[in-house]
Amino acid sequence: MAIIDEIKQSYRQGGALTKLIYINIGVFVLLRLLQIPYSISSGSGSIDEFKLFYWLAIPAGFETFITRPWTLLSYMFMHYDFLHIIANLIMLYIFGKIFLEFLNPRQLLGVYILGGITGGVLYLLGYNFIPSLISKADTGVMIGASGSVVAILLAIARYAPNHKLFVPFIGPILLKYIALVVFMIDVISIPTMQNTGGVFAHIGGAAFGYLYGASISKGTDMTLGFNRLMDRLMSWFKPKSKMTVTHRRPMTDMEFNARKVDKQKEIDRILEKIKASGYDSLSKDEKQTLFDASK
Repeated sequence: MAIIDEIKQSYRQGGALTKLIYINIGVFVLLRLLQIPYSISSGSGSIDEFKLFYWLAIPAGFETFITRPWTLLSYMFMHYDFLHIIANLIMLYIFGKIFLEFLNPRQLLGVYILGGITGGVLYLLGYNFIPSLISKADTGVMIGASGSVVAILLAIARYAPNHKLFVPFIGPILLKYIALVVFMIDVISIPTMQNTGGVFAHIGGAAFGYLYGASISKGTDMTLGFNRLMDRLMSWFKPKSKMTVTHRRPMTDMEFNARKVDKQKEIDRILEKIKASGYDSLSKDEKQTLFDASK
């Protein structure tokens, strides 16, 4: 089997976590391949100057974002360089596996998307309402799955806070402490304004994840509406079945008895024919009728 076929089969057979990882890798590789002819023609190897990059990254300014609303979804599947995507996908795999020990793949997908959207919205609000950032809104962009990953971490840490995760060179640590450390690192980073977009995405994702973990613990699934919407959208792309279903009116007692009498008359006629001419004189349909009656 060719490598491409193996990848396709792995994608089809994989669950939501596998598909999310594959999509992130696929988008990263595709963007890098498309960048090659641009780099050769322009003489620039920087992805910052690659126009397609800006059409998929979420812009900080509201005016630009309105012309590219799809970026609120596309940005969470894009990554800047190899280390960027490797770090995010390792965390996605680790925390995603823990998530699936307690909840289902549809919920994982919902938290990933809605957590990323929440992070993107907070990013837009921050750059358009915080005075020190407003001047940077015209040039700022954000990419990466980190907000979605943090949402998954906080969701499962809130739902199963005492679950233990083994950390190399340290040992087992409760999930709630890992989530707390990750969140505090982001909060502490706010005054430095380094990777501001990523910090906003993390905090937004963390907020959604925590609220989701709290709600699912009480029996309320905040991803139900999203998953129903996704099911409806996916149904538009599925081929419609050619099978038609007809509903028949139930027979009345009179109709049932009349049919039973007619069937018995037909059997009596076949038996009389056998007496007169033998079994071999029966037609194929008559033999089948006699066989069905004997069951």
